Amino acid sequence: MSAAPNVSQQQRLMQVILVPVISEKSTYVADKHNQVVFRVAQDATKHEIKAAVEFMFSTKDKKLEVESVRVVNVRGKEKRFGQTIGRRNHWKKAYVSLKAGQEINFADQAEAK
Repeated sequence: MSAAPNVSQQQRLMQVILVPVISEKSTYVADKHNQVVFRVAQDATKHEIKAAVEFMFSTKDKKLEVESVRVVNVRGKEKRFGQTIGRRNHWKKAYVSLKAGQEINFADQAEAK
């Protein structure tokens, strides 16, 4: 993607990242390896995820820099409902590594909006 995405690219980037994953494992990874975990769209690519994180979490005075992105396809769990067996939806998880000195503070992001 180019340095300044146009309107249609911005709309796509806003749809790539769905929600941050908050769990024991994700907080451990954030502290130890300076990574943030997101639930992303099923058809998202690594380049789109990187561009989306840099676009959504950069501010006017400080640009967020992403070092790398790792993607995991999570299979939905099988669940039983009486005699019938169902399955939850499959989803995609992205581990986003930030460059040294960079951080995403979700509390500040929520207050800004």
